[in-house]
Amino acid sequence: MAPVRDHLLARGALAQRTNDFLGKAWDRGWLPPPDLDPDALWSLAAKARGATAGAAEHGGRSAEDVADFRERLERMVTAIEAEADLIPLGRTMAWGQLSRVVKNRLAFGALWLDKPELLETPLAAPIIIIGHMRSGTTRIHKLLAADPAFSHTRYCDAYHPVPSRFGMNRVKSALELALLGLLNPWMQSIHPMAPAEVEEELAWISAALHHSIYESQWQIPSFSAWSEARDPAPIYREFRRMLQTDAAHRRLADKPRVLKVPAFAEDLDTILSLFPDARLVLALRDRDAVLRSAVSLAANQMAVQSDSCQLDDIEARWRHKISLREERIAAALANWKGPVARASFDDLNADWEGVMRRCYTDLGLTLSSEALGAMRRTMAASADGHHHAHAAQLARFSEVR
Repeated sequence: MAPVRDHLLARGALAQRTNDFLGKAWDRGWLPPPDLDPDALWSLAAKARGATAGAAEHGGRSAEDVADFRERLERMVTAIEAEADLIPLGRTMAWGQLSRVVKNRLAFGALWLDKPELLETPLAAPIIIIGHMRSGTTRIHKLLAADPAFSHTRYCDAYHPVPSRFGMNRVKSALELALLGLLNPWMQSIHPMAPAEVEEELAWISAALHHSIYESQWQIPSFSAWSEARDPAPIYREFRRMLQTDAAHRRLADKPRVLKVPAFAEDLDTILSLFPDARLVLALRDRDAVLRSAVSLAANQMAVQSDSCQLDDIEARWRHKISLREERIAAALANWKGPVARASFDDLNADWEGVMRRCYTDLGLTLSSEALGAMRRTMAASADGHHHAHAAQLARFSEVR
């Protein structure tokens, strides 16, 4: 059982001990600090590929997409070094994430050079859930994903996306989640995860260095501002390539994929240009409730990696994100002629079956008895889930500060 989370910026005991050990090991020369320099990250990832690494970087990608990733990596590392003030554990976690991103980028490029037909995989029209994080998007996602007529992304495919044999991505995911649970004992209550369970595609846009996953862990305001203002098309072209690869590998291309990432709200115009036949589900919740829960999530992740994160800064960042996303959703939907369903957080709590029936009607879909039965089982299984602990945490925190 997780210890009581007595503050939004609480840090787990094992995380603190690990950080103290790393700091001592670096100071005494037992271990070298991780090198976040972009050239070092590229060299490490390219080492196993030798002379083919250059070709792999360009595999399946345009020159624009290659240049965009390079610039993003340079700017992100600069922001981390100048602004994030990471503790030893935070620096190690940052290195782990960025080195994996570069390694996977080369692995995908090599795969697409070897099997270019993957990028010709036709995709069924997706169902895309749009809304703030903490607005009920995960519940809607899991309910729709329960319908056997649709497909979804699993945690193991999201965070270990390069196709692997013998289920090794599930093994890696299980080990990874076990370690994460030890270092951050409250993460599962905030966002429950399991290797083969339904998962959003946040890791896929993060693989192209979209800012969203990183700004929820580190204070990198210069990178966030630059990325928010930049054309996200290269990120979502990479996302589509990864989706095609996953769909082909898992033989699910003919089933509509239920997609969900809260950051989609910032880039909805771009997403709709790549998926013009999409159906949308808009998740709605009171802004103050969204803010309160979002700050809790971001504070939990930041506290593990830095001693200098401040709740005022975190709250200001998420007030900005909420406003930005609402503006961009409104602008994109003003010109959208495709089907849109709406689902409010409160209505889901009161009558989730009624909400889902309306969603299917609004999207021009048929809610089968088989799908409804699967949804009921999903809701029953979550009745005593980890997420209820987060509600209890929020109830203890009488205000955001």
